[in-house]
Amino acid sequence: MVVIGGGTGLSVILRGLKTFPIDITAIVTVADDGGSSGILRKELDIPPPGDVRNVLVALAEVEPLVEELFQHRFASGDGLNGHSLGNLLLAGMTSITGDFQQGIATISRVLNVRGRVLPSANASIILHAEMEDGTHVSGESQIPLAKNKIKRVYLTPSDISPLPETLKALAEADLIVLGPGSLYTSILPNLLVPGIVEAIHASSASKAYICNVMTQMGETDGYSASDHLQALVSHCGPHIVQTVLVNGEPISADVLDRYQLEQAKQVVVDKQRLESMGISVIEDRFVLESGQKLRHDAMKVSEALMDLIVEKVQGI
Repeated sequence: MVVIGGGTGLSVILRGLKTFPIDITAIVTVADDGGSSGILRKELDIPPPGDVRNVLVALAEVEPLVEELFQHRFASGDGLNGHSLGNLLLAGMTSITGDFQQGIATISRVLNVRGRVLPSANASIILHAEMEDGTHVSGESQIPLAKNKIKRVYLTPSDISPLPETLKALAEADLIVLGPGSLYTSILPNLLVPGIVEAIHASSASKAYICNVMTQMGETDGYSASDHLQALVSHCGPHIVQTVLVNGEPISADVLDRYQLEQAKQVVVDKQRLESMGISVIEDRFVLESGQKLRHDAMKVSEALMDLIVEKVQGI
């Protein structure tokens, strides 16, 4: 199974998937330009490590204290304030090995990572957005802040290329999964790396998209489930996925009120329109509520994905 994305959503799902007997490859965005990752990216001229760090921790099989140490973020100190130890270790290992992917592979062995973690490109990329009003915004962290309707996103430089390991993993996959995560700033940056969409289309794998439960201010305001899918199709071509997993159950009022403060609303599942687009819809309660926060139910989503991979392997 190849899972493509970035951010918290991808890490949550991977924690569930690693408990199943499957070979996992996670392809992770390197478009982040904010916070600790942005600073290390700028000062050391390396791809941003933050999303990769979270995925490594999600797939790690180590003592909880080691995981906590890797995720520890310094709250004081000149130069250290705001940096996570894991980001610094990835930056250090990149310096030692001379290559970001080699640095990830070495840290993966230290953390006893279950599966492989690959950056979507072995160099930093810059994400840009063209808005509906014709303006352009540069920088992954700046796009949602524009609070404008996104027409399309694109990458620079133009000579980026995916890792050969990434293309091989996509070619050999039984199931390719997109998401969950920020549609325009976590998922699409991976797919826009030249060669990746072509490899997905060429792969004989089944392809699925895990739709977000809530809209995201500055990215998907007012989007239904089919709007999320349409954005993927507009950027990647038709048939990028055959199946969409959606949360079809209501969210409690107090949690919705909390998300209203972020101008986020529950994504409407317009199942009929999805099916009219030739999509198979898997609808269930795929969300957990905890402390007025929402997270995908990692085990329930993982079980649904395992059903898809079994169907593919058995030729059902």
